[in-house]
Amino acid sequence: MVVDKYERFSINDVRRKCSTSSAFAVLVFLLLAVFFILPIFYLLYCSGLILAQADYIQSRSQVQQTSQKLSFNRTQDIYKQNVTLLNKLPEPPKSNSTQCQVVKNEDKLDCYPQGEVTQDTCESRGCCWQPVDNVAPLGVPYCFYPSGFPSYYYLNTSKTAFGLVAFLKRDFKTSYPGDVEILKLTVKYETATRLHIKISDPLNHRFEPPYPEIPIVDRAATNLQYELILDPAKPGFKILRKSDSTVIFDALQFGNMIFSNYFLQLSGQLPSSYIYGIGEHQTNFMLSTNWTRYTLFNRDGPPEFNQNLYGSHPFYMVLENSSNAHGVFLLNSNAMDILLQPSPIITYRTIGGVLDFFFFLGPTPTDVVAQYTDLIGRPFMPPYWGLGFHLCRYGYKTLARTKFIMERNINAGIPLDTQWNDLDYMNNSNDFTYDKIKFEGLPTFVEDLHKNGMHYIPLVDPGVSGSEPIGTYPPYDEGVKMDIFVKNSSDQIFIGKVWNTGSTVWPDFTHPNTVDYWTLMLKDFHNEVAIDGAWIDMNEPSNFYSGQITGCPDNILEHPPYVPDVVGGVLNYNTLCMTSKHYAGLHYDIHNMYGFTEAIVTNFALSEIRGKRPMIISRSSFAGIGHYSGHWSGDIWSTWSDMRYTIPQILAFSLYGVPLLGADICGFNGNSTASLCNRWMQLGAFYPFSRNHNTDDGIDQDPVAFGDLVIKSSRKALLARYSLLPYLYTLFWSAHVDGYTVTRPLFFEFTNDAQTYGIDTQFLWGSALMIIPVLKEEEETVTGYLPKGIWYNFYTRASTLSKGEYFNISAPLDTIPLFVRGGYIIPQQSALQTTTASRQTPLQLLVALDEEGSASGKLYWDDGDSLNSYEEKRYSLSTFTADKNVLRVANVYRQELPPNLGNVTVLGVQSTVSSVSVNGQDIQSFSYDPVQKVLSIEKLDLDFKNSMVLSWK
Repeated sequence: MVVDKYERFSINDVRRKCSTSSAFAVLVFLLLAVFFILPIFYLLYCSGLILAQADYIQSRSQVQQTSQKLSFNRTQDIYKQNVTLLNKLPEPPKSNSTQCQVVKNEDKLDCYPQGEVTQDTCESRGCCWQPVDNVAPLGVPYCFYPSGFPSYYYLNTSKTAFGLVAFLKRDFKTSYPGDVEILKLTVKYETATRLHIKISDPLNHRFEPPYPEIPIVDRAATNLQYELILDPAKPGFKILRKSDSTVIFDALQFGNMIFSNYFLQLSGQLPSSYIYGIGEHQTNFMLSTNWTRYTLFNRDGPPEFNQNLYGSHPFYMVLENSSNAHGVFLLNSNAMDILLQPSPIITYRTIGGVLDFFFFLGPTPTDVVAQYTDLIGRPFMPPYWGLGFHLCRYGYKTLARTKFIMERNINAGIPLDTQWNDLDYMNNSNDFTYDKIKFEGLPTFVEDLHKNGMHYIPLVDPGVSGSEPIGTYPPYDEGVKMDIFVKNSSDQIFIGKVWNTGSTVWPDFTHPNTVDYWTLMLKDFHNEVAIDGAWIDMNEPSNFYSGQITGCPDNILEHPPYVPDVVGGVLNYNTLCMTSKHYAGLHYDIHNMYGFTEAIVTNFALSEIRGKRPMIISRSSFAGIGHYSGHWSGDIWSTWSDMRYTIPQILAFSLYGVPLLGADICGFNGNSTASLCNRWMQLGAFYPFSRNHNTDDGIDQDPVAFGDLVIKSSRKALLARYSLLPYLYTLFWSAHVDGYTVTRPLFFEFTNDAQTYGIDTQFLWGSALMIIPVLKEEEETVTGYLPKGIWYNFYTRASTLSKGEYFNISAPLDTIPLFVRGGYIIPQQSALQTTTASRQTPLQLLVALDEEGSASGKLYWDDGDSLNSYEEKRYSLSTFTADKNVLRVANVYRQELPPNLGNVTVLGVQSTVSSVSVNGQDIQSFSYDPVQKVLSIEKLDLDFKNSMVLSWK
């Protein structure tokens, strides 16, 4: 059987039997009963809830079991049961004028967030009614919670080995069905800088995301940088930074906390309005706190400003007024709205799961991202060739056209590493096939790419055809045999429609058998066409129907009491029904993780098949996907505005631990122009993932298509990129090992400079390289900000000493301004046609001295493609330091040596150089430019087996 043959691929063996003895099991049960179950029942008895909760457990048991035993009948009947149960709590008391008048406009929390509200319906909830004139997108709510509104309060608190456990109770109903009357708050002091607070239902199972895999901590850390404050009379909690007593999150003062079956809400006061994250959206990098709503629910569709997009990342970072930074992550995969208002206050509204928060104390922005990725998984190490330039379009239509476009760019001198194909390479749009007429010779084409040091990546959609004749299409036949397809509410295979000519079915990537299935499908295709990676698209998942052809069941899962502000107005719009079933649970809970789970399985499968690093780019994303895959920004438009907003998106995904990110250079939808594509090719040359791609109904937009200027401009920018790849690769290694960012907002390096906080039209590679693109048509200068220090023009080597100022920078049509920061050393190589060729050239060092005449840097080097090179110690790491006219190269670790050091360029040498020595021996192969203050040392040919010392006088 296929399953048996590929059983070794499974990463989750759910069939493994438990070997615990029955006696031991009985002992464990007795201990649990004595120390956990009985105290809870006593607590409930004392609270007068034991009978109500017993009824509630019975009603909830139909909807909250794990998938193998799960009854998926969260239907309208259960909704009615929960309404009946809800009525066992009394209505909240009416608010009075004093309670309402003390609440300032900027502090008002919406008591009626969805639907038409009147004074009567508002006051029936015990809330205040005060209409005001609004100009913001949402604005001051008419109906808001009064001061002192009754919510949860603490019953008791107990210290534990990991922190504390507390129980909360509410005495009044909310307007949402299935109020959870008793809550459990679990606090874990996981590290000195990471605090974990989880609010859950102690009596009923609720869905919690199985991915990313979060470390389990059972012992409290010491030397905590935070303090937790609870108030017995109030719901919520407050968190302080110990070093300066800054309140980083205050949920004590708000009475709007709700925890019901289909609606959870919590608000917190923030210490400043400098907030970033909460993706994925097309928006500014620094988020607006002027009554703004950010919806998280993965969907397919061209980006539109501030609408929910392909990914969900409920993580944000705040820069405090002290310039310290902290981050907050809500581990919840359900659809949600996150609101920001001027106080500033953040409000979470999610429609399922639990409230599982992690707080990261930094104190630097770099520390926050490192702490976050330590939790969700460090970014994967891409293959070196994956950092080269990629070329694609939807609509080549034939292999001949694919070759023609590729070859005309190569002949024009455009560096190129990877050719891609979109959907049109497939036979009838079916996964794991290729059109043997229009793409005849594809396997040989890919072999030729490999011989020339290039690579090939095709599109692989998650949905497979469900309407091929039985026995003719293994991806469907084997999927049925292995029982790995998503089911509908009637336990039949869920059938929708994407590109396939008939119908589409979707693998359930949470099912253990899907690891075997997906590996088998990719392996069989790889045996035909030796692909080097996978472009996983349409994995929100997208569906041309809203549900099945007949729609979706009419129940509370498809139409919950609160629907976040999703495009389409309903959760199943152009996706699967929320009642469809996965191994790990209902689509209602799984939806935002679908593409993430596909990336996990694809990463494993490609690693197994090729024995090399997988190169995966996914459209859909969730927290932790950067550990397995990169991402691109989807179906953006060929407009100057869309180009501009790719920068904040790249910066935001740097926060999420997804450094390998790019956009379709020159735009996907619509027709680009020579002017736009010229500047976009320059910017795209500095996306971490650099690919030109567009739609099938647009004009050609590869660099050669627009003529000489775009060719010249693209070559100049891409050759600069290729020369900097040793530096870029080292940045990805730092991300992989330490969780540092690759593409970096300015405030990461200059946190004390408030002018950098809102800048999102320029960015850094690491600490050392500033990229300032031209984002407006027909302009040949650009206004750019250079923080305090010395900055060197990458092309001319001319220096600029900045006090922290804006400059009007020359930007000829063929040039993107680049600046090297004083104090840093950048490793380089000569730029050739491919990364394969470039990697063979001698290393170069660009030494940019600061005002003190010092600089430092590093180089990580391995073979560029093997799995686990760093973990298995098959690499080399060298450090560079320059000070007082001496450059030292030290080898931290030597295994996979880089090419020899060929030349060194030192910027900012203030005095004329008359002699240069290498390891104590004078050399003659140097020159000094007294105008630009540049020392060039050439023809070195020094290997990295030993340390080196270069000095000049």
